[in-house]
Parts: sequence; C-alpha cells; structure tokens
Amino acid sequence: MKISARNQIPAKVVNVTEGPATAVVELDCDGMRLVASITVEAARELGISAGRDVTAIVKASDVMLGVAD
Repeated sequence: MKISARNQIPAKVVNVTEGPATAVVELDCDGMRLVASITVEAARELGISAGRDVTAIVKASDVMLGVAD
C-alpha cells in the first residue's frame, strides 16, 4: 500500500486496551512511546495485537503546544 502521508513511523504494538467503541493502542517506536486511539472494529479488522509490527501514520493540519503557567 502506498499513501501520500510523509509522517510514517515504524512501530511495534505493546498493548491494546479495548473499550466499548475505541481501542487504545500503545506503540513502541524505537524506544519512544506513542499511543493511538482507533475504533475497536478497525483494530479487529487489521489484526492489531501485542507484538505486531505496524506503521503509525500521522496526518494532521494542526499541532498544539502548551507551557506551564
């Protein structure tokens, strides 16, 4: 599969926590922790489970930053 998004991060799934509608997928990206929220249906269709190699694809138009008061 080829896609236009340039922010592609190879990762390994560490843990998946399924809720009623959303699955929280914890990833190890070469030592950096990344968390993705996807639908439970998508997680099941893609076979997302601990130990699986995946590619995190980040496509966003905004990035927000915060600082301490």
